[in-house]
Amino acid sequence: MYPKKSNKKNISMKKLLTIAAVMALTLTAHAQEGGKDGDWVATWATATEFTGKGDMPKSGTLTEKAIRQIVHVSVGGKTMRLHLSNEYSKEAVEIKSIFVADIDDAQDTKVEDIGIAIKPKTAKYLKFGGKQQVTIPAGQTTVSDPLAYDLKPLQRLAITISYGKTPENATSHRGSRTTSYIIKGEAKPKTKFVEMEREDHWYNIATIDVEANGRSAIACIGNSITDGRGTTTNLQNRWTDRLAETLQANEATKDLAVLNLGIGGNSVYYGGLSDPAVKRYDRDCLEQAGVKTIVVFEGVNDLGGINKDAEKRAEKIIECYKQFIKKAHERGMKIYGATITPFLGSFYDDGGYFREAARQTINKWIRESGEFDGVIDFDSIVRNPADPSKMKNEYHCGDWLHPNPEGYKAMGEFAAKAFAK
Repeated sequence: MYPKKSNKKNISMKKLLTIAAVMALTLTAHAQEGGKDGDWVATWATATEFTGKGDMPKSGTLTEKAIRQIVHVSVGGKTMRLHLSNEYSKEAVEIKSIFVADIDDAQDTKVEDIGIAIKPKTAKYLKFGGKQQVTIPAGQTTVSDPLAYDLKPLQRLAITISYGKTPENATSHRGSRTTSYIIKGEAKPKTKFVEMEREDHWYNIATIDVEANGRSAIACIGNSITDGRGTTTNLQNRWTDRLAETLQANEATKDLAVLNLGIGGNSVYYGGLSDPAVKRYDRDCLEQAGVKTIVVFEGVNDLGGINKDAEKRAEKIIECYKQFIKKAHERGMKIYGATITPFLGSFYDDGGYFREAARQTINKWIRESGEFDGVIDFDSIVRNPADPSKMKNEYHCGDWLHPNPEGYKAMGEFAAKAFAK
């Protein structure tokens, strides 16, 4: 009878295999995330929202369809990754494939068709844990594996997503000011987009990061004036686009990315559309890769419902600003306050009494308190010198609240001065 062999070696081997498996999982997760956040900087971002029926495609669904979405990045890079969001949906979203490509920006392309055509030779598929397919559970987000891609500064990039089953209510950004093109079935790089739906919304895309290499990002949180109401659809002429262009033209500031986290109808605290700034500030500003500076340009929609509680509302908005400042400083970030622009003559005009008084109170605090690291005085740029409660005639888009492209251009170029020091 042979003596029993010791199981010490087997136990050790099991331990080694377990450790190896854990290490493999850790490395896979690390590769999927693309390394530490310090390795990355966001070059484009949008604030995601719940999608009601009115902002879903007119056909009612994205299931078994492909969508081509166009974004305007700020800084470039040789490696990128894409963040996707299903945060506001109650069902999982199934994605069969995603590829990115340069758009075919031929000179004869109509404005309404910018981005339909791509350059197929530039197309590259994104992967998630090494696979093209990915399912994002309800209420969750995901990020692609790093992708080698020559992303140029200020480039318009096409992101083509082919869906499987999708939620009844997608996670989107309503105010894209950019047309997305939708066809039935799965899209390949050479697929022609014909017989398509057109929607001026972004679905599921949230952020694009590139390798940092000394770059940093400016996160701009705001309402429809930051989101770009009054701009030209597909021409990327929001004030944040103009800011990015101006920064790129200056050797000293070309490494500063600009992120537009505006939401139409959004508020700091009181009502408004989608999550208020106090709820989304951490996600949209503090947690973006590479952000070292924040611009807060929000408050006019909080004032819109004021009757006789102007002083109370102004105090609350200022209190929220202080919270934003504290959080930014705790992370070593700088934070700038932008003054609220005029609205006399708009649907928020109450005859120049309570709402205007509150605006003046808030703007005085922004300018004089010294609590922000800097001030971007948009009010001083767009207001009419002869009637400071009203926007310049040549700068408003027709509603006396939102600027037109010329107004946004002036704002973006003015804002760039704050970062050129």
